[in-house]
Amino acid sequence: MPSPKIIISGGGTGGHVFPAIAIADAIRAVHPDAELLFVGALGRLEMERVPKAGYPIEGLWISGFQRRLTMQNLMFPLKLISSMRKAGKIVKTFKPDAAVGVGGYASGPLLRVASSRKIPTLIQEQNSFPGITNRLLAKKVSRICVAYPGMDRWFPKEKIILTGNPVRKQVTELAGKKPEAAAFFGLEASKTTLLIIGGSLGARTINETIAANLDLFSKNGYQLIWQTGSGFAAQAKAVVDALNYEGVRTYAFIDKMDFAYAMADAVVSRAGAMSVSELCLTAKPCILIPSPNVAEDHQTKNAQALVDGEGALMVRDADAHTMLRQEIESIMSDSGLRAKLASNITKLAFANSAERIAAEVMKLIEKN
Repeated sequence: MPSPKIIISGGGTGGHVFPAIAIADAIRAVHPDAELLFVGALGRLEMERVPKAGYPIEGLWISGFQRRLTMQNLMFPLKLISSMRKAGKIVKTFKPDAAVGVGGYASGPLLRVASSRKIPTLIQEQNSFPGITNRLLAKKVSRICVAYPGMDRWFPKEKIILTGNPVRKQVTELAGKKPEAAAFFGLEASKTTLLIIGGSLGARTINETIAANLDLFSKNGYQLIWQTGSGFAAQAKAVVDALNYEGVRTYAFIDKMDFAYAMADAVVSRAGAMSVSELCLTAKPCILIPSPNVAEDHQTKNAQALVDGEGALMVRDADAHTMLRQEIESIMSDSGLRAKLASNITKLAFANSAERIAAEVMKLIEKN
């Protein structure tokens, strides 16, 4: 086969961007000569993260449609026309053998253009409740890779393949990394460490609760690696500076997630599909706090599946201010509980998802 040319489109949050990079890495591992081009939304996370991962990206002037009358909504038709035109130019110039969409604003125009030109197309849906972009694209695309069973409620059954969620391989390869990770964060490898990840954009409830309970770490000698998101970064730094305790590190965003997981004895996290997939594959005991601001409360469903398998603890967002401290104390002080959770969560892992999706992309190209 000549060098395959593939466009990967979508983004907006880490939950879309990092699966896209994982798929690209899996394709590149099998076909080092593959030409890969990303297409994202201008001003969104992918425009920074994809180049850092070593891939070229083009940006579309596109954003979501709000449920209330806003200037952004009034601009939406113009943005959509602009994005469709640019997507057409990108496809015409790059001449892809296949196009992959991972959800998010930019994947809509690109996948619509590609499918209309008879280019093989595949979408990857991370959640148990699909986003609007993937629902709209479902009838047009060639293949739909999903992470949960029962997705024929939303998508044509004959197009669905259950692959799990693609996770960046380097994030899950943790063996022997703890000493290097401790040096990277300036922490002690021997001390019990908690990792807080509210998602790539942060999580206000988690951040406010941790800020109010930092004494828990200084009193017990626990260490904390705290990803705050950019919106809470300054506030987190101020409370940590006031605490004057050397065992806490705050970051707006953590680039070296493999080091963060390698250091973590336990994790507090939202229950987005990608976070759950990473926690299962890294075998990290965790407290999940599902976001209440998602369609059909799918983060609670994600978390409940782990709780039912005795692979995680869960605190509802509304209860975090009163209950999270107690749950952190429980998981940090009880190594037996951590071992039990770690053992059970690995049973729920879905391995090699990126490789499975990459294989499906190549099948579509060969079939065409």
